[in-house]
Amino acid sequence: MKEPPASTRVPVGPQGRLVIPSEIRRQLGIAPGDVLIAFIEDERLVLEKREAVLQRLRRRFAHIPAGVSLADELISERRSESKRED
Repeated sequence: MKEPPASTRVPVGPQGRLVIPSEIRRQLGIAPGDVLIAFIEDERLVLEKREAVLQRLRRRFAHIPAGVSLADELISERRSESKRED
């Protein structure tokens, strides 16, 4: 498989549209209909496949037992802090 160039010019078209070069799409497995998540990191635009983001989040929170609600724990902590402040 042909390696993509180290860098490629990607012009911004009408309405801010970008075309991801085919070599890069092939290497990253990006297909028509895939959903990419866009975010800014250190003044860079980062595009990441939605599935990759979900996998990373699942790994990050894998240590939390089933049935534990982080939202409920946070609310409980905030209520306890609020009671101490009163």
